[in-house]
Amino acid sequence: MKSRTKARGLALQVLYEYDLTGHPIGVILERRLEEEQLDENLVEFARQIVTGVFPIIDKLDNIIAEHAPEWPLDQVAVVDRNILRIALWELAVSGSTPVKVAINEAIELAKIYGSDSSSRFINGVLGALVDHQAEIRQLFQEK
Repeated sequence: MKSRTKARGLALQVLYEYDLTGHPIGVILERRLEEEQLDENLVEFARQIVTGVFPIIDKLDNIIAEHAPEWPLDQVAVVDRNILRIALWELAVSGSTPVKVAINEAIELAKIYGSDSSSRFINGVLGALVDHQAEIRQLFQEK
């Protein structure tokens, strides 16, 4: 597994646990970082993802639901939902990851952590979101 994929996987695990348990996000993150041996740059990357996604989960979910209405989020697997959140954050908020890389990384996470159909599902939803990338990015720039 590539190192940045590993950092994304760690962030995914933190967000997944939060979704299931509601434990404090900082506690989950620190515990995962203690368990996982990552170099400092990757620790920082994983931390950026978690601290970037967590405060805007509702906004990310609303955007996903609006642009992919055929997939109600309450019926989407927790893993898939969090992969979508991370990818959307990378595409529309962070802006530091090229679109193709963000999508490929999300598909890779889906193959590792999701079900057999997760990668196709993630690709389909992100394809719908990418068509509206400029519009979505603008929503996050508005305060």
